[in-house]
Amino acid sequence: MAIDNKKEQERETLHRAIWAIADELRGAVDGWDFKNYVLGTMFYRYISENLAAYVNQGEIEAGNTDFDYAKMHDDEAKEAKEGLVEEKGFFIPPSELFCNVHKNCSNDKAVFIDCEGKPKNVKENLNVFLEMIFQNIEESAKGSESEGSFAGLFDDFDVNSNKLGSTVAKRNERLVKLLNGVADMNLGSVKDHDIDAFGDAYEYLMTMYASNAGKSGGEFFTPADVSELLTRLGTVGKTSVNKVYDPACGSGSLLLKAEKILGKDAVKTGFYGQEINITTYNLCRINMFLHDIGFDKFDIECDDTLTNPQHWDDEPFELIVSNPPYSIKWAGDENPLLINDPRFSPAGVLAPKSKADLAFIMHSLSWLASNGTATIVCFPGIMYRGGAEQKIRKYLIDNNYVDCVIQLPSNLFFGTSIATCIMVMKKNKVDNKTLFIDASNECIKVTNNNKLTPDNINRIVDVFSSREDIPHFSHLASYNEIAENSFNLSVSTYVEVEDTREKIDINELNAEIKRIVAREQELRDEIDKIIAEIEV
Repeated sequence: MAIDNKKEQERETLHRAIWAIADELRGAVDGWDFKNYVLGTMFYRYISENLAAYVNQGEIEAGNTDFDYAKMHDDEAKEAKEGLVEEKGFFIPPSELFCNVHKNCSNDKAVFIDCEGKPKNVKENLNVFLEMIFQNIEESAKGSESEGSFAGLFDDFDVNSNKLGSTVAKRNERLVKLLNGVADMNLGSVKDHDIDAFGDAYEYLMTMYASNAGKSGGEFFTPADVSELLTRLGTVGKTSVNKVYDPACGSGSLLLKAEKILGKDAVKTGFYGQEINITTYNLCRINMFLHDIGFDKFDIECDDTLTNPQHWDDEPFELIVSNPPYSIKWAGDENPLLINDPRFSPAGVLAPKSKADLAFIMHSLSWLASNGTATIVCFPGIMYRGGAEQKIRKYLIDNNYVDCVIQLPSNLFFGTSIATCIMVMKKNKVDNKTLFIDASNECIKVTNNNKLTPDNINRIVDVFSSREDIPHFSHLASYNEIAENSFNLSVSTYVEVEDTREKIDINELNAEIKRIVAREQELRDEIDKIIAEIEV
């Protein structure tokens, strides 16, 4: 218990440090841009410390106990550059490590040599120095296996943006505050991954932004409680999976839950995802590094998953978890090639052009391994609408792919109050029934949103695992029952809502009314007598 309290105290301290940076930069950098700058700086600090710790450990094991990579001369360090790029995926010379840049950015005498070989003051030219460092990090990975993992990672960290300040001096002043703020974060040793401070700071910052981001918040970040539920549903009975995949991965929070729930190295081959938004794509790759996922264990791509999927050579996947965008437009039948696409053709019809939800479902099903599970957050309309969507649902039920449909509470996601659903799909079901769970009341209210507690999650997962019928909570429906309901997959069609209204005995109610009427007549008679006496 004491350890848990210690972790919570460390998290609270860390969160306060993030708020402190927000206060320092408030009015100059806010919202999305603030998040990019803080995450970019955290990422820079993380890979600096990660590389230094790796080199130091190797020297200590070789008997050089006083060795400190941060104090080496750049020319000496560069002798090991090729080997470090091969092992770690990148290279940073000692003078460009976060700790040294932070130390020198307030030093009036500290200088660096720019790309033209000219000495420049670090404090006055911090923006130029940082831009050069970020370019060098990306350049170091070029031509190696890690090139794709590092390319463009710092694109959203614009050190020369007017958002940081109208003059170079103001921009550098705020960059110093940014470096100071991230340096003051108590992130512990990079070797201590029990606390996972870097990853926790990332998740907190994303939550902090998403909760104030309006409609856009839910587009790149799935709340931690929903992520945990999706991953636990997808890993019931498993201690490891070969690969985890998210076709609309956003900032990667869902992908990373698999390792957190199953344990370190439980995702054997790696993490795969695709994201259409380039800024969010960069955030996802940064998130991988901040959670200590090596460049060789993730493959995140940037493109349209439905029309240009990037992982044909990597599928099938044992675990697919996703919260795809709700009811977005896509090419649909305007693109004649899609109806023959092996992902969509089995259903004989494409999802409507105005609602791509079931296109993501079909894509995920196509890339699901025979022993795998896909858990996908869905917009409720796809469960009952007619037309092409009904035909796709019929295909899914006819082929026994739908294992479970879960109705979630409303207001779980940032930016929308809609009560969403989860569809769980499998290709190796042992029966031809579909479980429906009404979890619409399984939550607590926290500020403006609802939240799934550990008890809520446990109850849903337990009932999912046991596949039992519980009045007003779950129902195991047969194929015929679903067919009779025209392949409507809405949970409310199969799970009767409990009637909490007070039960009334009609006979007793009539008798009570009769007594009231009789008493009323007695009172009227008494009043008439009194009036008659007064008149006399």
